[in-house]
Amino acid sequence: MTSQVSSPAEHADGAVVGEQRKPAGAKDVRRLDRVIIRFAGDSGDGMQLTGDRFTSETASFGNDLSTLPNFPAEIRAPAGTLPGVSSFQLHFADHDILTPGDAPNVLVAMNPAALKANIGDVPRGAEIIVNTDEFTKRAMSKIGYAASPLEDGSLDGYSVHPVPLTTMTVEALKEFSLSRKEAERSKNMFALGLLSWMYHRPTEGTEKFLQTKFARKPDIAAANIAAFRAGWNFGETTEDFAVSYEVAPAAHTFPTGTYRNISGNLALSYGLIAASRQADLPLYLGSYPITPASDILHELSKHKNFGVRTFQAEDEIAGIGAALGAAFGGSLGVTTTSGPGVALKSETIGLAVSLELPLLVIDIQRGGPSTGLPTKTEQADLLQAMFGRNGEAPVPIVAPRTPADCFDAAIEAARIALTYRTPVLLLSDGYLANGSEPWRIPDTDELPDLRVQFAQGPNHTLDDGTEVFWPYKRDPQTLARPWAIPGTPGLEHRIGGIEKQDGSGNISYDPANHDFMVRTRQAKIDGIDVPDIEVDDPSGEATALVLGWGSTYGPITAAVRRLRTAGENIAQAHLRHLNPFPRNLGTVLKRYDKVVIPEMNLGQLATLIRAKYLVDAHSYNQVNGMPFKAEQLATALKEAIDG
Repeated sequence: MTSQVSSPAEHADGAVVGEQRKPAGAKDVRRLDRVIIRFAGDSGDGMQLTGDRFTSETASFGNDLSTLPNFPAEIRAPAGTLPGVSSFQLHFADHDILTPGDAPNVLVAMNPAALKANIGDVPRGAEIIVNTDEFTKRAMSKIGYAASPLEDGSLDGYSVHPVPLTTMTVEALKEFSLSRKEAERSKNMFALGLLSWMYHRPTEGTEKFLQTKFARKPDIAAANIAAFRAGWNFGETTEDFAVSYEVAPAAHTFPTGTYRNISGNLALSYGLIAASRQADLPLYLGSYPITPASDILHELSKHKNFGVRTFQAEDEIAGIGAALGAAFGGSLGVTTTSGPGVALKSETIGLAVSLELPLLVIDIQRGGPSTGLPTKTEQADLLQAMFGRNGEAPVPIVAPRTPADCFDAAIEAARIALTYRTPVLLLSDGYLANGSEPWRIPDTDELPDLRVQFAQGPNHTLDDGTEVFWPYKRDPQTLARPWAIPGTPGLEHRIGGIEKQDGSGNISYDPANHDFMVRTRQAKIDGIDVPDIEVDDPSGEATALVLGWGSTYGPITAAVRRLRTAGENIAQAHLRHLNPFPRNLGTVLKRYDKVVIPEMNLGQLATLIRAKYLVDAHSYNQVNGMPFKAEQLATALKEAIDG
């Protein structure tokens, strides 16, 4: 017989909702409303795969979730060193959540370096599962441990579970004809099995995944499945884990629909494909591999059946040149990159501004300058996107707010590019690109109609009555020029970077014409139809507004929720369109006595807001390669409001 007892206690950061008492001899099961788990190990330990599989099973179970993969910048840092530590953090809950969590309730540390690199984020009372096999004198001395932290009392404030993961994995796989080194590689699956038991995650999906992944190596597939099951059985039988935990599905969080877990880069890829289908245009990607944008190239290369062509160019300049050429030829042209690549592409972006052709430039931002921090996140390319070209070369800018929102942002960027015949910069970042969350798969009838009308014949009559085609004769509403496909009879016209004559498109050095064309191109961008910004101000009495853009949405919203729970009246607004700004933005800003703008840069949006609206916006900035933490941000916002 099972009974439930309510309990006010908390499991680190996850609240205990209730506790199920099992019959004598069985283990207790405690119910939590949320949990934050971090897998950490050497970059060769498979932590990203482990985290990804745990995430997939959690998504299929129906929890809301948010993830934060954290990669080392080096392709293969020396084993067992701090620079080589790779981690994957997952926050899952029975309710709506917005961030990967501030501090893990459970740390799985596969070696001493993983423990040392992550222990500073782990709150007292949290659980730490340690692979004791790796805590040798040599491994500990490599990262500065004079004595074993498992024995010197430094971990007394935590619930430590010493588990010889490597030894137990090798023992579980002794029936397979594998070398010890080969068997040791499955220790991440043993750890995954243990955590899957501990938090009642489904297992069928992982076993099917392993069978598919190693279909050509059935012995390896069987060994990984055996290790996974051994980890599960260890949790079930060992006395060290006397309690397992349940986190119920987030049944009331999501609208009705079909959901899947999705990362930002995957959502962008799907959004680009959907945009091309809605526009009835072939999709062409010209790209050079660069972290953290390369996954888009990898994904789109799989979808030739949707009319997608991918070209891996020899460099960034060739990639965007090919994409612009494809746009000239009537395709939806796309190029993907990160901040350093945007710098190299800047001249061709300027050419696209001059040619007035639709082109999507997707910048997955990372830490800089120069090569910077390839695997770390930052949102410091905003001013480059706004002004990083010679001459007056205005470009619309769109920024998604969450991994799933990358799908909608890609479609919106395509809408603007196609409607207004302009290159568009889409600013995602490493946090969104690699992070994941549940995404409701939309029905096709929910997507906008993006079809365009190509020029078919003459559109202008000369004084002598001759009908001709003018490539720069504009739509009076959008100021967009006609899109003429090469080879269409009678639509021959000049292209190139030298200034065009209004209407005819002939080369022109006339000062008055240049002034007119510059102002017209700016007016076209200024006139883009974007939705008004929405303000979240439940009480209507807030005097302070938190304004954000891009991936800061989750941490800002979580911080604002905390402040409201504490009794503060505070308003929040988030920008998707950064050029042009929503038309009501100035009116919104003037309603509040204080405007605070948190950014993962040194105040780039704040600079633009101050300059355009003469608002004394307060910046709160972080450039450490990691996303904001909700508690840290809530404290900073409270100080800014009270200051």
